[in-house]
Amino acid sequence: MDSGTASGPPPRPTATTTAAPDSAVQLADRYRKASGNGDVRGMERVDGPAGVPLLTVWTHNADDDAETFERLKVSLTDYLEREDGVDLSKGYLMDVFGPDGGLQHRLDARP
Repeated sequence: MDSGTASGPPPRPTATTTAAPDSAVQLADRYRKASGNGDVRGMERVDGPAGVPLLTVWTHNADDDAETFERLKVSLTDYLEREDGVDLSKGYLMDVFGPDGGLQHRLDARP
């Protein structure tokens, strides 16, 4: 099992609590005020492998279908690029956790 050493990517969460950290809640508040998805309750961005952004999202929406996720993904990435100046030119990784803390979606959007 990879421990996130220099030989491999850092581990990604497989489960989380239903509550997002305060900093993630604050970013989600700004996102919602900018006409973002009202179900997003937390949004965190950290550097992932090779500096590619790792986005973790907490949502109150239990709907995990592909169409709902596609709209959420576009809305979040547009916001981060436009409002926070996040460079997504090398792609990104995204994990979305639902209201029960379970993983709803995991996306590797690197080219």
